[in-house]
Amino acid sequence: MHRQKKGTPLMWAIGIGVTIVLFFVVIQTVNDVPALAQEKSIKIGCLFPMTGRAGRHGVDGEAQVKMTAEEINNKGGVRGEKIELLFTDSKADPAYSVRVAKRYIEDDKVDFLLGTVSSAVALAVSEVAKENKKIFMCTGAASTTITVDKGHPYVFNACSITAWSSRAGALWAQSEPKWKRFWYIGPDYEYGHTLWADFWPFLKKLHPEVELVGESWPKLFEPDYTAYITAILKAKPDVLVAGFWGGDMVSFIKQAGPYKLFNQIKFLAPDVGGNYEVLEAIGEDMPKGLILGAHHHLNWPDTKLNREHVERFYKRVGHYPVNITPQCEAGVRILANAVEIVGNTKDAQGLIKAMEGMKINTPLDPPGYISWVRPLTHNLVYPYALGLTERNEKYPPAKYMLGNFRVFYPDKIDLTDAEVLQARAKAK
Repeated sequence: MHRQKKGTPLMWAIGIGVTIVLFFVVIQTVNDVPALAQEKSIKIGCLFPMTGRAGRHGVDGEAQVKMTAEEINNKGGVRGEKIELLFTDSKADPAYSVRVAKRYIEDDKVDFLLGTVSSAVALAVSEVAKENKKIFMCTGAASTTITVDKGHPYVFNACSITAWSSRAGALWAQSEPKWKRFWYIGPDYEYGHTLWADFWPFLKKLHPEVELVGESWPKLFEPDYTAYITAILKAKPDVLVAGFWGGDMVSFIKQAGPYKLFNQIKFLAPDVGGNYEVLEAIGEDMPKGLILGAHHHLNWPDTKLNREHVERFYKRVGHYPVNITPQCEAGVRILANAVEIVGNTKDAQGLIKAMEGMKINTPLDPPGYISWVRPLTHNLVYPYALGLTERNEKYPPAKYMLGNFRVFYPDKIDLTDAEVLQARAKAK
């Protein structure tokens, strides 16, 4: 009994202590519930190729998406929610990218899909987006088919499309009356064929006298272009139109150089032949006077916004960006703006409506122009510039850049409503 009495205060003390501890545990747990509930995020599942000939586009695209999301998050996020990014190497493989997109949607519960470089990959991911009613913001693939022929409510594209570059190239060709005989060479997949389909009929309308003397369709990432180069030289066209991009363009120019092809035939690569990674990789061997296009130029437009974009990327990453970075920045900002307007990420129809017609200043805009999302196509619309290769060492290690730019505005190169609707009807 005596021991029991002496032990009672001790047991009471232990009991009270445990109660106090449990009380604080409960209070702490309860207090954490609102905090956890507030730790929501806007999830974006990104697909970029990180290796191979398209790898530089993916590396720079991923870096820019991270920079833009970080800037938004540092300013408080979107309605207090931070942007959370998921990245997977798409491997420039449509089938693999479809599996990744489905995993993002089903397992990771992403709010949006974003990215891609290959048009074939973009089209495959676009179908996943449509089936799952999940918005896909394309930021690097250029095929007109993505938002025109196979456009649907859930796909948007911040990248310029082959219709614009092809029509810009055709308008340039029209201004050269001595250019009569044409040859086309482009990769034998969706992008290469779409670019040519966008270019040739448009040029024929502008300049009915032109003649097609040949076409070449090497496979994507073809290692050896010798047979194609010799066939082109033998045919002696006035102009060689090329639909190459990235590493394929680099390989073709390097392989054609020793054959003096560019001394004999005018060379026009209106879509992405003049992307920075091409100029960088070829260096001193870049021929002068090639007519090239790009989805973004480091030195055009010469605006504060573009200069800051280029300088900020260089300071952060350590090299100059390829053409994909302004589109990636715009894509993230358009999605963030839509969420800001709608107030959540679940109302897909509200988000779509918010993005349609949205205006946004980008590094792609010349003075006096503001990019906007065209409601019918869901494409971010802005002018397109072609230029000539010329000596310019301002952006090393490139030794040549484009200059003597000709700027083509949307009213001259974008498809009319009737053309869009006709293309969609035909694609069904």
